[in-house]
Parts: sequence; C-alpha cells; structure tokens
Amino acid sequence: MARLRDPKTGCPWDVKQDFASIAPYTIEEAYEVADAIARGDMDDLRDELGDLLFQVVFHAQMARENNNFTLDDVINGICDKMERRHPHVFGTDEQIAAGVQSGDWEKHKEAERAKKAEKKLGNPSLLDGIARTLPRLKRAQKLQDRAARVGFDWPDLGPVFDKLDEEVAELKEALYTPENTEHIADELGDILFVCTNLARKLNVDAEGALERSNIKFERRFAYIEKCLAEQNITLDEAGLDLMERYWVEAKQKERQSD
Repeated sequence: MARLRDPKTGCPWDVKQDFASIAPYTIEEAYEVADAIARGDMDDLRDELGDLLFQVVFHAQMARENNNFTLDDVINGICDKMERRHPHVFGTDEQIAAGVQSGDWEKHKEAERAKKAEKKLGNPSLLDGIARTLPRLKRAQKLQDRAARVGFDWPDLGPVFDKLDEEVAELKEALYTPENTEHIADELGDILFVCTNLARKLNVDAEGALERSNIKFERRFAYIEKCLAEQNITLDEAGLDLMERYWVEAKQKERQSD
C-alpha cells in the first residue's frame, strides 16, 4: 500500500485518493462480504474479506502519511477494546469467575461513548456515535433501540399500528399539495421510520425483512419474464394486465410449494 501511494513511483489513481473518496468502496466491500455469506460461497467470502481488509490497510496508510495513526494503532486499538469489553475472559480472577453479566457489553460501550463525549464540544447525547453513513433502515433501528433503553418507547404493538395509520393519513393529506415535494418526502419518511419501529418491536431486522421482499420481487418478476418469453411476448408488449396475471400465478405457485 505504501508503494501504491508513493507520489513518484506509485499508482496515479491510488495516490490521488483520500478518506472521503475511498469511503464508498469500503461500504461496498462490506456489503459484498455480507452477500458472500448470504450465498454460502466460502471462496467468494475469502476473496471479499481480502478486499475489505485492503480497505482497512488503505485508510491506515493514508492516516500514517498524515501522522494521524498507523495500522499497528488500529490493530492494538481493537485488541484493547475487546479486552475491555470482555473482562470475563481477559480480566482479573474475580471478573473471570463472575462470568458474563446481562448488559455488560452495553455498559462497556456506554462508558466508551461517555469518554468520547468528554472530548466533544457541546452537550453529549444518548444518540451520539450512531454513524450517519449506516444504511438508513439500520440507522433508524439503532436510534430507536438506543432511545428505548431509557424508556422512550411504545409499551406494545398497538400504539405502533395507530401511529402508522396516523402517518399514512398525513401522507395522503400532503398529496393534496403535490408542489410541496419536501413535505411529501417528510411524511413518507415518517412512515418508513414507524415501519422500522414496528420491525424492532417484532424483533425483526428491518434491512433483512426488506431484502427478503427484494428477493421475492426478483423471483416473481423472473417468472413473468419466463412466461412472456415462452409466448414470444416482450415486456413492452405485455401490458400491465398480463404481467399482473403471471405475478398472481407466481404467488400461487410459491404458496403451493410452501
């Protein structure tokens, strides 16, 4: 990585990169790791983990050049963190004997967040440290989880459904003023936020639930394409009614196979 970043003999593309330009690749590689796991492809997982590791090395090299930190600092930092958060493994004899206590992991994380907050200007917030670059559904769920820890949460599912009905009604009302696109976007965002809260209350990962629907849509649409191809009909020629008919067929076949 140091050779790739050498201003005189390195790769021109690598040399001109910075943290911001590389960050999207880091996120992409993490998703590709998750995809390889979902597909159960261990060869791909090995390769994708290498790509993700390369991202860590890339960022660490840029930081070293700026005298911020080194790759050794990154590795030592995560080792120290794991030891702090696992006193039942790495701690004193008494801590090891006590074993894992419910909530210990979160208590250690809260303490670490509090230390970081001391370095921040302004008032610390319970919601500090939830990355803004997380996938939006995942970030919403984390925000809600954090707030729920201090009791800011609906007691059961009933009020969540009531809130969902309320937000849908507000979106319908916003549609009467279509020129106000920001208002419509806000109301739609509120619906998505409540749906994420519903997923949390049901102990369902919102990102995972949406991906299941994505896969289901792809599978059913592929059935439409197959049926049309068998009749030498293109998608443009098919029309909505015919495509809807095959969509319903695809759903019925899935139910029969369940």
